[in-house]
Amino acid sequence: MPSIVIAQGGGPTAVINQTLCGAILAARRHDPSLRILGARYGVRGLTAGNVVDLTTMPEAELRRLGNTPNSALGSTRDKPDSGACSDILAALDRLVARAFVYIGGNDTAGTLELLRQQSSGPCHFVHAPKTIDNDLMENDHVPGFISAAAFVANALVSMDLDFRALPGIYVAIVMGRHAGFLSAAATGWQQSPDDAPHLIYTPEKPFSVVQFLDDVDAVYTRLGRCIVSMSEGVQDEAGRPLAGALAGAAVERDAHGNLQLTGGDLGIEIQKALKSRFPKARARVDTLGYLPRAYIGVIDETDRKEAFDAGAFAAQSALTGSGSVVLHYDGERIEPLLVPLDRVAGKTRHMPDDFLFGSNTVSEEGRRYFRRLLPKRPDIFLPFV
Repeated sequence: MPSIVIAQGGGPTAVINQTLCGAILAARRHDPSLRILGARYGVRGLTAGNVVDLTTMPEAELRRLGNTPNSALGSTRDKPDSGACSDILAALDRLVARAFVYIGGNDTAGTLELLRQQSSGPCHFVHAPKTIDNDLMENDHVPGFISAAAFVANALVSMDLDFRALPGIYVAIVMGRHAGFLSAAATGWQQSPDDAPHLIYTPEKPFSVVQFLDDVDAVYTRLGRCIVSMSEGVQDEAGRPLAGALAGAAVERDAHGNLQLTGGDLGIEIQKALKSRFPKARARVDTLGYLPRAYIGVIDETDRKEAFDAGAFAAQSALTGSGSVVLHYDGERIEPLLVPLDRVAGKTRHMPDDFLFGSNTVSEEGRRYFRRLLPKRPDIFLPFV
């Protein structure tokens, strides 16, 4: 009996299971004769025969699963080589797979492109987008980003309120390896120049600790507080990730060669620098780490719907050809489209140059982009501070 195989790769998000749910329901609708199989723990589970049959899972349970953050099938960061691709293709052949839908980021798309190039069979390969970093080429934005951005915006507004009451300096280290979208997202809620975040540091601009301390000093002197959003992937003037330079020989990498950035080393060093420069100030550095990624308390409804629609479109497209699903913005609305895999696979989208002004400020163009995506800002009333 022919099948469609679905898997999830990379880090979980608040809405990645919506994409899974959308893909399953669309596959049922468009070809009821197909078995729908879920590969547990990505391509690793696929080659091991670790699959679950989702064909008859009740829709009510699927809807509950879709509303649950995490990756319900389990995930992986395995990077297949040529030999592993042969094993994956053999596993798909054993399952009589007409299509393989893999939900994930640019590394996941890269895996699918390798499989597509090596395959000589009838199986189609479709990438369904997912990443909180918002760094997939061809996409206006990526499912998972809006919910994570709303978490960061809520966190920084909350810290701004805290530090208006008890003045000081606060730095949030935010996920974002190569792109600063998530760190910059909170600027969409700024209503005046005095609103947090006051300083933004992203991988797109060189980072200097000395200049950072001077920037903080200027804001702190003016306002009596300074709230900073800093990407974990900030780079020094030589283009090296600052976290890697600080960790030295102790640096760890995943299977894709990506530097492991979420251990808190960057935050520790930034805390030391602040304490040295501002010994009497109330100064705090928090590494948000995985918290924004799949936080159950902040799941945006637009994000939820777009993730579901991306999965449904991926499954429908997989019955006719290969490609990567992207969210396209035509100036009025978002719609999913299919583009060739090689336009997304292994590539990184950075924040556009016109989103940034100087080394630590988001431009009005950038703030318009984030305002368009973020939910409504909480109503705040501060008559005394």
